[in-house]
Amino acid sequence: MNGIRDLEIKQDNLLYKLIFLSVISGIVAFCFYPIYQIIRTSFIDNGEFTLKFYHGIFKDNYQLLFNSLKTSFFSALITSILGSFIAFYMIFSGKIIKKFYYYLLMLSMISPPFIFGISYIMLFGRRGLITYKILGLHMNPYGLHGIVMLQILGEVSFAAFMLYEIFKNVDYSLIAASRSLGATPWETVKRVILPLSVSPFVGVFFIIFTKSLADFGSAIIIGGRESTLATEAYLTVIGEGNMQKAAAMTLLLIIPALIAFLLYRKILLKNSTFFSENKKNGLGDNSFEIPFLLKLVLGMAAWLFVVIVLLQYGTILFSGFYNSTSHGIEFTLEYLEKFKMSGIKVFVRTIIYAFIAGFFSAIIGILIAYYNRDMKGKFIKVVEFFATLPYIIPGTFFGLGYILAFHSGWLVLTGTAAIVILNCLFRQVSIGIKTGDAILEKINPNIEKAARDLGAGKMNIFIDIILPALKPAFLISFINCFIATMTTIGAVIFLISPGANVATVLLFNYVAQGEYGVASIVAIAITLITFTLNVIVSKAAKRI
Repeated sequence: MNGIRDLEIKQDNLLYKLIFLSVISGIVAFCFYPIYQIIRTSFIDNGEFTLKFYHGIFKDNYQLLFNSLKTSFFSALITSILGSFIAFYMIFSGKIIKKFYYYLLMLSMISPPFIFGISYIMLFGRRGLITYKILGLHMNPYGLHGIVMLQILGEVSFAAFMLYEIFKNVDYSLIAASRSLGATPWETVKRVILPLSVSPFVGVFFIIFTKSLADFGSAIIIGGRESTLATEAYLTVIGEGNMQKAAAMTLLLIIPALIAFLLYRKILLKNSTFFSENKKNGLGDNSFEIPFLLKLVLGMAAWLFVVIVLLQYGTILFSGFYNSTSHGIEFTLEYLEKFKMSGIKVFVRTIIYAFIAGFFSAIIGILIAYYNRDMKGKFIKVVEFFATLPYIIPGTFFGLGYILAFHSGWLVLTGTAAIVILNCLFRQVSIGIKTGDAILEKINPNIEKAARDLGAGKMNIFIDIILPALKPAFLISFINCFIATMTTIGAVIFLISPGANVATVLLFNYVAQGEYGVASIVAIAITLITFTLNVIVSKAAKRI
């Protein structure tokens, strides 16, 4: 009997090692190898090492790099400030307002990227509803200021949501101690709350900065004569087909992106001891009356955000179902019919891609988190780093890497659905790792030791003890990857083949062609799908 049990444990441990080997192989093949290929390609010409693609690359692209850094800096700064105002207003408001803003942020955060471009042009363009028809102004919305505006509109919800989740966990006992020592509300805000807010603020600033660096769509839509490095790298691939030059150009973006990410990690972890892990001891669950003037300023910024969001979605709905004709404004289903003809198949395909990518991304992410906890060695840390790298680097860089890695050689994937799914899957694995790590830290290791003492193998422990506890991590990772696949464009725009389009690329093409009516219908469809699934998963996660 003991012999049979020993054999079962050996088989179990063998399965544990085989799965680990498969995970490592996947990370090496689909995270490390594309990055290696893009770096290699920028140094190789006709099979020989060369630096010719780097000759003058900084001088030739100095203005583009400067534009990228300038727009990203101002976008990140203004977005972080506005996000802080909204986050603090939520924290110091009642439950109904908190709930209202929570769903509003969720809605605007998961909307496709070009929804803001459509509404911005229709509201503030040369013939915009507000600037021209209401105010009679002849404003030029194009240029670097337009890029900054689009990036702010696109990222402010994300910044506010992230800052709210951090600020609400500020340890309330620090504020209570300040008040007990006789500090006024102003003094408490000035000497306790603001200093504690600096680290999260700077951390979010660097995240937005990194995301803005990789943004190439805003410059195409609203840049006019001004462009950015990410946009020119995209056009170098699409227009010139010059992979080596594009690879060298995108490498210029990697350095500031990596620096920003490392600063984010370092700064956000700083002062983490001042944030409470006990939800009931956080600032968000305790009452603290801030000065009236401060609340007024925060409220004005927060409600201005609501007005802008309502204007945006109102504009999208209007442009999707109304036409401006010589007889005035008329209701129309023309754009919806056009969408039915060309968009239904694309949406079905995108949803299937998103489900597959979301499921396997979540599984691989929590597996790496589990192996990281179980092994605790430098090797698994290196694996985790390479799994996280695709999330940090610009999407255009990662997408270009997939073309270079899988257009020939040991694995040919270009032109298949697999290349799109794998790219979306491995780009989001780090979310599963982080959420898995956060939950695994709370599991008592003695439970696993007891299971081992009773003769359980490693896979038995994972399936019977660890996996049930990781259900929330699975759901969060799944929904994150699903939404990212439904709304991302930076990486997949290089990977789709004729007849295998996805929803965001369809939206991008309509916007680029100036067909804002059909583009609005596509944007509404993407928003409805992602928002509905997000609400369902959020409710499911709360019941676990």
